[in-house]
Amino acid sequence: MTVVSGDFGGADEIGFERQGRAGVVTLTRPKALNALTQRMVNALAAALDAWRNDPAVELVIVRAEGRAFCAGGDIVDVYKAGREGRLLVDFFADEYRLNAAIEAYPKPYVALIDGIVMGGGVGISAHGSHRVVTENAVFAMPEVGIGFFPDVGGSHFLPRLRGASGMYFGLTGNRARWGDQLHSGFATHAVKAEALDELARKLAAGGDIGAKLAEFAQAPEPETQAVHWQSIDRHFAQATLDGVMQSLDEADGEFEAGIAATIAKRSPTSVKVAFREIAEGRALAMSDCMNMEFRILNRMLAGRDFYEGIRAAVIDKDNAPAWQPATLDEVSDDAVSAYFAPLGEKELGL
Repeated sequence: MTVVSGDFGGADEIGFERQGRAGVVTLTRPKALNALTQRMVNALAAALDAWRNDPAVELVIVRAEGRAFCAGGDIVDVYKAGREGRLLVDFFADEYRLNAAIEAYPKPYVALIDGIVMGGGVGISAHGSHRVVTENAVFAMPEVGIGFFPDVGGSHFLPRLRGASGMYFGLTGNRARWGDQLHSGFATHAVKAEALDELARKLAAGGDIGAKLAEFAQAPEPETQAVHWQSIDRHFAQATLDGVMQSLDEADGEFEAGIAATIAKRSPTSVKVAFREIAEGRALAMSDCMNMEFRILNRMLAGRDFYEGIRAAVIDKDNAPAWQPATLDEVSDDAVSAYFAPLGEKELGL
């Protein structure tokens, strides 16, 4: 039985309904690759709050229309507002609170990921109890490539991925397909795209989620060779960013050289901030991670590289950002520490 759920304010951007024992969320902005808006964030938060203590809702299922699960936040709006001197801090505050609510959610939260999942899309999936990916799933945290940082709880889930894969994803922004998603631990299960509808129906019927997922589970091999994963774990487990870069350089291999070249193209400030937040996040609770990320967020929105990165990637599309500072050596430890400084009365306060 399908029951139209309450009006949580999502308009035509996100839908909610009750199917059997499940509260089902569907992202409905396929032309925008389901990029998150503040309205979507707040509607999802309201639905989760309503379903939290609803005995008729046994689990939450999150899906999306089109070829993307969710490509991230709507950064063009953030760019335009910033250029006008308006920093959209409230959007990120709402998003970060939602990320924390998902991580602490008392009921199974099953994300069915078929297509692109990046940035904000990772934030509404990675913190749930089950991340089910298909052969179409493409995961990435590409923020360092636009002068930003791995937010939406990246400081919490990235260091908890297998080996040093989280630090690798965070510092490079590189993409991963379903085999690598399973290997790294981003995905908990892999299922063929053609089976998602049937899986959703069986999940909605209630009962043992693990058994239902096992019925459909695939076991794709990692796309990245085992020897290369071993290399990633060795290099990205270094205690300092300088150690990571030196380890890559000393390896003197084509694979390592490619990774080093990728990091060299990213915003040096973003890379240094990302390294520190992921390293510190290993020992922090989710709420503390989100408070830390909110401090960084405020400084990033007031800075330069974020807007330059969006200009180069999305606005002018020349893919030639001029980062300032231009190299890792030029970014001082004090400059990095400033991103993590307390905000006083403006703290997120989770």
